Amino acid sequence: MSVSGLCTVCESESAEYTCGRCGSLVCEVHYDPTVGFCVECAGEIGNSRPGDTDQPDDGDTYRF
Repeated sequence: MSVSGLCTVCESESAEYTCGRCGSLVCEVHYDPTVGFCVECAGEIGNSRPGDTDQPDDGDTYRF
């Protein structure tokens, strides 16, 4: 499947990828292949990968 249109981030380059999180069409510069997201979504999730949780690794419950 081919992607066509302008990058939704810079609005000047041709879009080559689709963000796996928000569905935006983005150019190579604004796509993070390590997570499969646009740079905006990748920045929102930080260094986590798809499927990661916010739970700590040292326990199985949260305490309040």
